[in-house]
Amino acid sequence: MTVFTTMDSPLGELLLVGEESATAKGGTALVSLSVPEQKRRPTVQDDWTEDADAFAGIARQLRSYFDGKLTRFDIEYVTGGSAFQQRVWKAVDTIPYGTTLSYGEIATLIEAPRAAVRAVGTAIGANPVLVVRPCHRVIGATGALTGYAGGLERKRALLDLEHAHPAA
Repeated sequence: MTVFTTMDSPLGELLLVGEESATAKGGTALVSLSVPEQKRRPTVQDDWTEDADAFAGIARQLRSYFDGKLTRFDIEYVTGGSAFQQRVWKAVDTIPYGTTLSYGEIATLIEAPRAAVRAVGTAIGANPVLVVRPCHRVIGATGALTGYAGGLERKRALLDLEHAHPAA
């Protein structure tokens, strides 16, 4: 069963979508976490059930993160994606709080050719669980903030929260 809720955050109202899971803490695995005006933001479907309680633990972790107290999430999430996207997302999951990597460095981590940098960027742009999977920590080769489905202003806000200050 698909459940959803919304919650206020410094990024605007977050839309959380999940699936029941026997293995997830609280019984809900996160499927999507999106921000207002996000590219490819899911639309609430008629057969989804609104259930804020199902996301109580996830919301608690998000609030703690936004308060600067949590640096690593312990949230089960279920995301599809191609084998390549999953490799990229797994690498993104390893970027520590307060640090950044370039798209090229992600390509190197997954042992993809340097020419795959665009494909890496596309995979990162398709990340369905913003904030929790820290795609905001991926920057351009020069240190410039580039590409973020939630908008560059939100990317900057997340990096500022984490005290990650890339060059440029």
